[in-house]
Amino acid sequence: MKIVLNGETKEVNDGISLFALMEQEGVTGKVMAAAINMQIVKKEDWGTKSLEEGDKVELLQFVGGG
Repeated sequence: MKIVLNGETKEVNDGISLFALMEQEGVTGKVMAAAINMQIVKKEDWGTKSLEEGDKVELLQFVGGG
């Protein structure tokens, strides 16, 4: 199925969880916040929240700098 991850279309397995997507992308230790279709998903729900065709996923990382 196709989703949009941080503005980029991705092909992923049907029913993949948000956490599995993060593992697949190699960002599990870096993501501080996640949203699906503009709705924040609590960190404790990342492993149980399944993605659906066409979902727009935003994985946010906080970066320091000046």
